[in-house]
Amino acid sequence: MEEFIVGKHSVLEALRSGRTVHKIWISEQAQKQAVQPIVAEAKRRGVIIQPADKRRLDQMAAGVQHQGVVAQAAAYEYAEVDDILQRAKVRGEQPFVLILDEIEDPHNLGSILRTADCTGAHGVIIPKRRSVGLTATVSKTSAGAVEYVPVARVTNIAQTMEDLKRRGIWIAGADAAAERTVFQENLNVPLAVVIGNEAKGIGRLIKEKCDFLLKLPMFGSINSLNASVAASVFMYEVVRQRMAAR
Repeated sequence: MEEFIVGKHSVLEALRSGRTVHKIWISEQAQKQAVQPIVAEAKRRGVIIQPADKRRLDQMAAGVQHQGVVAQAAAYEYAEVDDILQRAKVRGEQPFVLILDEIEDPHNLGSILRTADCTGAHGVIIPKRRSVGLTATVSKTSAGAVEYVPVARVTNIAQTMEDLKRRGIWIAGADAAAERTVFQENLNVPLAVVIGNEAKGIGRLIKEKCDFLLKLPMFGSINSLNASVAASVFMYEVVRQRMAAR
């Protein structure tokens, strides 16, 4: 299977990561300086580049802002949970995993993947059902991070959590009703952080499977954060604690 990758950063990182890219279309109106890194990398890898008008790019991008660049590539290969844990082992680090419980907005998933890459998380786990997958919008929003962060799709999140716990990984759930804040808990342990659905939060069964629940302190009138923003705060608190323990 093949898929389209859209946007300058997404296409460039797909090339750099070694993903199989078959062809790239670049807008005839694109500024040469802006697309030069893509052209250079594509030539180095022997990838065909073809000029195209905006109408054709719009059709291929299916409503996603393409920035004048669209690529046809091999379909994204999802990882296995074992691959994610092996990544931590190879790096000599304590596992640090994100579990997303029915995240539906591709922009949220893309943003989470971008932060996961920046914070050194070893991978992300999503359910096969009632969750957005790795789409062109996710890829563009992640600024190419989708090429570097392993994403595993599992049939049953609850069973996966039980398996992770048997492997010595603690499960922390992000929950606005929790008694303790993320800043009060020791996160310098083998850890998986669960982020819930944008509207419903973490499901009841998933919440029961967590070892502990943590919240972000809120002082304003809205008292809620976008799922990707909340995930970012949790991820960087893990980073802060691990750096402080070195």
